[in-house]
Amino acid sequence: MNSRVLQKGMYAAVFTVAATHSQASAPVDFSNLVEQVSPAVVSVSVVKKMSQEELLQQQVPEILKRFFGNQIIIPQQQAPQEKTAYGSAFFISKDGYLLTNHHVVEDASKITITLNDRREFDAQLVGSDKRTDVAVLKVTGSSFPSLRTGNVDQLKVGEPVLAIGSPFGFDYSASAGIVSAKSRNMLGENSVPFIQTDVALNPGNSGGPLFNQRGEVVGVNSRIFSGTGGYMGLSFSIPIDVAMDVAEQIKKNGKVTRSYLGVMLQDIDRNLADAYNLPKPEGSLITQVAPNSPAAKAGFKAGDVILKYNGSPISRTGDLLNYLNRTLPNQTIQLEVLRDNKPRNISATLTTSPDDTPAPASAAAKKKQGPVLGMAIRNLAQSELSRLGIQGGIYVEDVTYGGLAAQSRVMPGDVILQVNNKKINNSNDFTEAVSGLKKGTVARLAIIRQGQHGMIGLRIQ
Repeated sequence: MNSRVLQKGMYAAVFTVAATHSQASAPVDFSNLVEQVSPAVVSVSVVKKMSQEELLQQQVPEILKRFFGNQIIIPQQQAPQEKTAYGSAFFISKDGYLLTNHHVVEDASKITITLNDRREFDAQLVGSDKRTDVAVLKVTGSSFPSLRTGNVDQLKVGEPVLAIGSPFGFDYSASAGIVSAKSRNMLGENSVPFIQTDVALNPGNSGGPLFNQRGEVVGVNSRIFSGTGGYMGLSFSIPIDVAMDVAEQIKKNGKVTRSYLGVMLQDIDRNLADAYNLPKPEGSLITQVAPNSPAAKAGFKAGDVILKYNGSPISRTGDLLNYLNRTLPNQTIQLEVLRDNKPRNISATLTTSPDDTPAPASAAAKKKQGPVLGMAIRNLAQSELSRLGIQGGIYVEDVTYGGLAAQSRVMPGDVILQVNNKKINNSNDFTEAVSGLKKGTVARLAIIRQGQHGMIGLRIQ
């Protein structure tokens, strides 16, 4: 009798666990949410003038492209032609203001939005900000359905999210996934701490909303990371608080005013953490300080690691960007930095950010082999030094698979400027500096990659 009771209890426990597991693994049902929020999402049709390169691509026969590429001169002059591009947008107020991406409406001669009930409206571009990829549109009318915004700070990695947009022109397509990471910053971009998701986004989704489970907008879908041009599981959205701040400034002033510190930043990885004797990868590394900037006047140096912003710990560069983006110009901030293995506090008064961003420089390619640490290097030509605005350095031509350089993420095209505290003018300087490194240590390499200054930890094994 007791045995039977035990067995029944055991089966019940197994059944309960299985049922709980089944419920936990069941996909999130977004059907009600899609029905509620879809009226506030619109598809965007944009008419743009075609560039000369795009015209040539259309005019050159495919058979000629295979042999000559696009470097073919067409003697006859063609009249300017236009193309139609597609994207998405959503209402942020009932009086007709919408958010979308800058790249969706850039150089547009006509913008048309279509609601889910098939009504069409001509939209006016109120303003656009290239740096954050945010644009504000306006249509005439009232009582439009608008969306609620959520709190990005409360958004958790692993949380289900939903996107609605017009991929490849297929209106009101819904796709779901989870938040993969927060505060992602792209190389050379210091304005947006992106939300990374695995939501399927494709061309046409740009400018559409990213929702949490409560139907609140937490992001503006902006871009994907892809080697093919299509979705590969890495999608990025602009946090809604960043987008709304830009939108309010555009509506009020017609432009965006940002605070400016004057530094280039990058995350600390494992190698750099060891090189700086940090207990774990944390903080934001200053790789470059702009001349006459607030950072330069305050005494910041390339190689400083920012650990705290007004007393708040900095885990990664995205955290620091969040704080800087929310600070108004002319305010004084205090940063705790690590320099020469010692923490120190430095105060700086932020100014208004300059509008122009220098274009990334590109390296030429004259080959001269010289393998060092599993990589081929060469000296830089004078024209390359002038283009990059530097006085010395070496160019990485190739990296051997599995070598020390490859393991430390040195890449072909990198320009190495410094090893630890030694300035590198040529390949001889580099060889001499590396030969003095001891096994089991990590050296700091100051580099330029795709026009952007950075730092790499080179682990000597």
